[in-house]
Amino acid sequence: MNSQYDLIIVGGGMVGTALACALGDSRYRIALIEAGDLAQMPDTPVVAVQDVDLRVSALNMASQAFLEKIGAWQLVPAARLQAYQQMKVWDGEGTGSIQFDAAEMLEPHLGHIVENRVTSAALLQRVQQLSNVTLYTGQSMTGMTRVPGAEGEEEWLVKLSSGEHLHAGLVVAADGALSQVRTLVGFPVREWAYGHHALVCTVQVSAGHQNTCWQRFMPSGPLAFLPVPNSQMCSIVWSCPQDMAEELTALADDEFCRRLQGAIEHQLGEITAVGPRVAIPLRQRHAIQYQQDSVVLVGDAAHTIHPLAGQGVNLGLMDAECLARVLLENAAKGLAVNNPLALRRYARERMPQNLTMMAGMEGFKRLFESDALPVRWLRNTGMKKVAGLGFLKQHIMQEAMGLQRAAVLRKKGA
Repeated sequence: MNSQYDLIIVGGGMVGTALACALGDSRYRIALIEAGDLAQMPDTPVVAVQDVDLRVSALNMASQAFLEKIGAWQLVPAARLQAYQQMKVWDGEGTGSIQFDAAEMLEPHLGHIVENRVTSAALLQRVQQLSNVTLYTGQSMTGMTRVPGAEGEEEWLVKLSSGEHLHAGLVVAADGALSQVRTLVGFPVREWAYGHHALVCTVQVSAGHQNTCWQRFMPSGPLAFLPVPNSQMCSIVWSCPQDMAEELTALADDEFCRRLQGAIEHQLGEITAVGPRVAIPLRQRHAIQYQQDSVVLVGDAAHTIHPLAGQGVNLGLMDAECLARVLLENAAKGLAVNNPLALRRYARERMPQNLTMMAGMEGFKRLFESDALPVRWLRNTGMKKVAGLGFLKQHIMQEAMGLQRAAVLRKKGA
């Protein structure tokens, strides 16, 4: 069976489905392929640590504005949203610290912590409302080749595990850090292993999360406590060397809670319960090109970043927003969906922004993992100075919150 589309999106995670939603009700015929099961929306409040997805994201205001614009944010249950008003960051080997507060920006919050499965489920609900998007689930891509199209132009033939063949002028790789599409097409990639794993789990804390993100930097790596939609619970991300991550994962629950209390310096009281623990290897990846041969990379297929600032999903969603904007402008001008000049414009806009954020996170990681006395003095002094310079601190907050882009998106969506 052969089916003809204008574009095929491979990968039904948050970024791929967001792109499909952003192109909803356009003239484009879209195929969205997801090999895994569809994310299911949890319909109960969070009452136990086992109720929280292992993967959560800190969605900034730009991401929220984009999700509102494409009709997905409205589908997220209020009981699964956790706004945070403050962020407290300190050096575990010194006296430097800095606190960010939404009140300083005259904003109600700095962002929201949302389970990945919740965001994905909301986006999938929205996709299923769109008449121009066909969803192929539980089917993997088995190959893709260039073939002659109906009008003499070459197009992509994408083969599915079901035996179905899909044709389109443009393929978008949204299939994650180990992108099959990126590999098949031969995109060159720069990558290296951090030598660290991110240990993730949900914990219950006696002092409550106080609507605050907490992050302590240590030579072994950063430890973050992120508030979830239960005032006594946090999702943690503990970045540490592989052997340490394996040791922590293997500990009995009570011993792990004791170690974790010490690592966060008892800032949230006692840790009284812990959910399942998983350690995820961390790698830095960046594609040297974002587009070639009528294939475009978005999200983790294009770039992966250290999770210490929680910006990975935000970068991916802004990839989807930018590419959708470029493709909709193509449609308005009567240009082909795979117009190379337009696709290069997407790459020119997104690549510098992604590289800037990646370089900043790499610099932070190296700065805080060094135990050399001069470096420790420098970073502690620097944190104190930034904390005292209101204009610089507000600029950092504005960038992290995505305020400028959020304002643009809300203006266009009005």
